[in-house]
Amino acid sequence: MTVLELAGIFAFAVSGALTAIRKDFDVVGIVLLAGITALGGGVARDVILGATPPAAFTSLGYFLMPVAAAAITFFAHPAFERLTTAVLVFDAAGVGLFCVLGTLKALPYGVGPLPAAALGVLTGVGGGVLRDVLAREVPALVRPDAELYAVPAVVGALIVAVTWELGWWAPWIGVVTVVLIFAFRVVAMARKWRAPTAWRR
Repeated sequence: MTVLELAGIFAFAVSGALTAIRKDFDVVGIVLLAGITALGGGVARDVILGATPPAAFTSLGYFLMPVAAAAITFFAHPAFERLTTAVLVFDAAGVGLFCVLGTLKALPYGVGPLPAAALGVLTGVGGGVLRDVLAREVPALVRPDAELYAVPAVVGALIVAVTWELGWWAPWIGVVTVVLIFAFRVVAMARKWRAPTAWRR
């Protein structure tokens, strides 16, 4: 789980750092946005669960990973930028990893499968929302022209919560669910799948 969490932190941090670079933030802004994107959702989840201080502030690895990711992105961003959807791809990877891990962390606290899934979704999308707000953009979570964002997260979190509740949970299910969320999000971006909006006359 620690390895998966660090991978998710790295993926989210890179997406935050790339967004900051595209917005011409200075080095402090790049590190700040990388850290908030990587850790924001998990900190919010831990505060709601009462797991304080949050893991982001008790593990040096969790705290330093966004700094390392920001440094790598600072120097390697031309290579990343050649991938036109680099931010979204790294974000999709982070959403998949954090949705699964966030749900798994919430379940032992006895909150029930649906609240645990909701906290998993918060873990997966919270950092991205904070990133977009600080970058002065409408968050992809609520932007009407954005491809499906929350739906893959909800589906993945529910898979984890339901299999746990039924006693079917196994580590391989987590791996498959991460891949499913990531693939769902990437295909949604490629095919321009969007959630329906209210019908207007």
